[in-house]
Amino acid sequence: MPTIESLNADVPLYARTGINLASAGLGARGLSSTNEFFAPLERMLADGEPVFIEGKFDDHGKWMDGWETQRRRDGGHDHAVIKLAAPGRILGFDVDTRHFTGNYAPACRIEAASTREVTEETSWAQILPHRALGPDGHHFFRCESFESWTHIRLHIYPDGGVARLRVFGVPELDPTHDGQEIDLAASLNGGRILAMSDAHYGDYNRLLAPGRGTNMGDGWETRRRREPGYDWMVIALGARGVVERIEVDTAHFKGNYPDRCSLQAADMLNFGDGLTDALVTDSMFWKTLLPERKLGPDAIHDFREGLEALGPVTHVRFNIHPDGGVSRLRLFGRPA
Repeated sequence: MPTIESLNADVPLYARTGINLASAGLGARGLSSTNEFFAPLERMLADGEPVFIEGKFDDHGKWMDGWETQRRRDGGHDHAVIKLAAPGRILGFDVDTRHFTGNYAPACRIEAASTREVTEETSWAQILPHRALGPDGHHFFRCESFESWTHIRLHIYPDGGVARLRVFGVPELDPTHDGQEIDLAASLNGGRILAMSDAHYGDYNRLLAPGRGTNMGDGWETRRRREPGYDWMVIALGARGVVERIEVDTAHFKGNYPDRCSLQAADMLNFGDGLTDALVTDSMFWKTLLPERKLGPDAIHDFREGLEALGPVTHVRFNIHPDGGVSRLRLFGRPA
């Protein structure tokens, strides 16, 4: 029973349970930077792990998977402005310098702003003071700010490269959605995966991402099951609400889609934090939201008929029978 809290115990809890608000795949984007001579800012926000390709060069020098500025000779430093995928509270950072050895940024500092648009008049607040960085590794830093932010500004001193920047946090539900139908499970609305039976292939976090999958690796796929049973995933909704419509998208899964799916749900409003193991065990006994339904290859399956009237729920258990791959799961409803 791999829970997110138990995976990668050497990584801070906020990095295991928070949503990467600087994920390009969720919609984050680089707005500006002082310099992108060796490698563009957009690479630093990529979702995949950074790679090093021996012998690969471009017109500016060695090709690097990240953001890399040229060597400064003027006594200044470089910085970049990033629009987060969604407004939210930031829990911590991973400033990742993997594969940057003699060209990494030796130090960083991070500021944040809450604004519709960044201008010269934008007010920036420091949310991470100067921190030293080393070569070729992860650098995890906790954020002590409790406010909600829309943009960050990463300063590197004086220059150099950063492979990936992860900004782990909790998205803020858009108040303009009050009373309207939203995807209660969407990452951008605060939905997050708590546990799953298996996630051998792909990127399971993409199950709750916006848009359709771009390939078979862009979703949740389990190994081939060689024993009785079925695979499952437990998801905490971004908002307590009534599920009125379900979409299960098997985009790109043609010979490996699940034969059937079902969903269970529960209102765990009064269930304590830090009890994920107990919650997962309890999920086996949750009430049925969607009875077993057939799935097909490479298609969006819309289920709105036959949903059980359970009232407001906070968590769901998504079951796939017996195994296979799903690109996206949407749970449309209205926040309670």
